Amino acid sequence: MIRLIVLLVCIVGAAFLFLSHSKKEEPVVAAIKTDTLSTVEQDLPVFKTDDPEWNQLFTRYDEFIQHGIDINLAPGAAVAIIKDSTIIYLKGFGYRNTSTKDLVDTRTVFRLGSVSKCFASVLSGVLVQENIFSWDDPVTRYTPTFALKSKEQTDAVLLRHLLSHTTGLPYHSFTNLIEEGQPLDTMVYHLRELNLLGKPGQLYSYQNVAYSIIGQVIQAATGKTYEEVMQEKIFSPLGMTHASLNYNKLMAEKNAAKPHRYTQKGWITQPFSSTYYNVGPAGGINASISDMALFLTSLTREDHSLLDSARQQQIFQPSVRATAKNRYFWNWKRPLSSYYGLGWRVINFKDDVVNYHGGYVNGFRSEIAIHRKDGIAICVLVNAPGQLADQAIPEFFKQYDQLRIAHARRNDMTPKVAGQ
Repeated sequence: MIRLIVLLVCIVGAAFLFLSHSKKEEPVVAAIKTDTLSTVEQDLPVFKTDDPEWNQLFTRYDEFIQHGIDINLAPGAAVAIIKDSTIIYLKGFGYRNTSTKDLVDTRTVFRLGSVSKCFASVLSGVLVQENIFSWDDPVTRYTPTFALKSKEQTDAVLLRHLLSHTTGLPYHSFTNLIEEGQPLDTMVYHLRELNLLGKPGQLYSYQNVAYSIIGQVIQAATGKTYEEVMQEKIFSPLGMTHASLNYNKLMAEKNAAKPHRYTQKGWITQPFSSTYYNVGPAGGINASISDMALFLTSLTREDHSLLDSARQQQIFQPSVRATAKNRYFWNWKRPLSSYYGLGWRVINFKDDVVNYHGGYVNGFRSEIAIHRKDGIAICVLVNAPGQLADQAIPEFFKQYDQLRIAHARRNDMTPKVAGQ
């Protein structure tokens, strides 16, 4: 009899453990305001506010992202949303590896591609703030071997022209050599062979090689490698423990998303590529969505933990007219104009301005946006090309508009105090 009772207790206990582990994680109703994510290392999936309208937005947005994965727009994704320097939403969706069925969580590492340019501009802003160099310093002050076809134009290229894609070089100069794995020094040397499109600062012409010269400038100005300075000034102070600028570190990362491509049999994994680490400032950062949440938190803080107001204004203000590539912003509202600042795009809508960038590398997609007026920021990381990455940020702002309308109506219904 005693043996039977013990057996029944074991069976019930095992069943309880199975159910507790298989139960879907419930969202956490709390807002986290922190400089690091050490308080959430248990990888809780969502951080919500105590505002029911925000929570309704999160529910709808959850359904949107999950539906995209269900209909094969992506194998996996991760999303962070920040409001007034508070992480209010942080979650992973789907698979980081469809072969092993490993799930994406908030610490899964993705490649950022061209969203790395946002980090390069912020790091440059930090160094400008510290009087290490100025936006208007000539590139040749730090890299005397830098040369374009015209000596006059060589001498006229300033640091701001590197970061705004306005050097006068042709569109995507030597991107083919990046794909071949050529060293940056070699590619920069051959820039002198190219015919120029215009004077510095006049024309927008997107670059990866020329943009990455900012890494050489930073090394010359600080005596440390670009990777070391990024770690010292950005990654470490913000607690971005999963971020790196190194292919070997990505290979050593156990919780890294695999790139995928879609076939008739569904999503299949692809090998990691070492390309674009040779142009680290333009496309070489690896990071988790937790890291990206901390980065965006630092750019929406009132106390400016990373960049002061003046430097933020300098990197986010328009430098040159540039067409925005993401056509899905029309699903939110019609863009009135778009520009490129210093490492960030500037998209103007009626009553709204969004600083934005997208990235693609090695089968990874990344999207990032900051609505500075409302203190809203969002990042979406996806481990495959496709529409989900394109649609995710416009869809969020579309739903955010509904929340703003609801708040406005509620305030209009609030009784006014006499004399106001």
